[in-house]
Amino acid sequence: MDNKHKIVQILADGNFHSGEVIGEQLGISRAAVSGHIKTLSNIGLDIYSITGKGYQLAGGLTLLNLKSIRQHSNLTNELELFPIIPSTNEYLMSLIKSKNGLVDGHTILAECQTKGRGRRGKTWQSPYGSHVYLSQYRTMDSGLSAASGLSIAIGLAVANTINQFTKLQCQLKWPNDVLVDGKKIAGILVEAEGQTDGVCHLVIGVGININMPESSADYIEQPWTDLNNISDELIDRNVFIAKLLQQLDEVYQEYQLHRLDNLYEQWNDNNAFANLTVELSSVTKKQVGKCLGIDTNGALLLEDISTKVVSKVFGGEVSLRKKLKEN
Repeated sequence: MDNKHKIVQILADGNFHSGEVIGEQLGISRAAVSGHIKTLSNIGLDIYSITGKGYQLAGGLTLLNLKSIRQHSNLTNELELFPIIPSTNEYLMSLIKSKNGLVDGHTILAECQTKGRGRRGKTWQSPYGSHVYLSQYRTMDSGLSAASGLSIAIGLAVANTINQFTKLQCQLKWPNDVLVDGKKIAGILVEAEGQTDGVCHLVIGVGININMPESSADYIEQPWTDLNNISDELIDRNVFIAKLLQQLDEVYQEYQLHRLDNLYEQWNDNNAFANLTVELSSVTKKQVGKCLGIDTNGALLLEDISTKVVSKVFGGEVSLRKKLKEN
């Protein structure tokens, strides 16, 4: 455990702690403490410094604890926790490529990502100790094509978990965003390595906003919300992650057995843009039509405004936006 994480553990109670006392506890200079505090502030922690009183972490913090997560879950997945990591998805992908011998269900958690990624290479804001950053390893024997609808299923697992902690119901935006009241609260990034018709190695990445610091919110370019903002109680991330792991396991097992046959209707019931005119844009073209939901393969059903012909749109570099004006 590095000194930065030890400092966070000291400040997590929300009280003031002097730089001198922190330095004595860690066996480092006050200047080194100041340097670590600056780094922690740069990765999203709101730490105040007052002369004569020391440092204070605004609101305190409940850090992730694997023992606590296991106490609230009956699963036996292998779990790893990193205080700071570039990307949980990248880490698991590197283990796959090095043929590390990962066990199905192996899950990586982090307090902070310095290079968190969303779809289309966008940065996923990953401030320290604020949200859920999780990546899970899975395998499939039936090839890459079988995994094409997996992000749809994972979206349902995430939405079902969030719904346990708030009276507001989640909506789903194709192919892999979770919204509350039209604002993004979670995103999913599924990456695959393997053969078209053989063993497929999957990394399921999930990012969920729990308690967004003001310093990180300034960098987000789209409407967003977090769980603490829509819940009546402060969320214990350890309890939340335990519930999420259970939902991920249940939905994945269902997907393994039946793909989306028993899930697509549930997704359609929570379609954020159901029967609205939307614009689908990719690198090569744009399409405008009425969003009719998804089929059993996870393809988006788009009805042409003029001809009423319904086309199927599959995953890829596609963005979905509600069209503001009807033609």
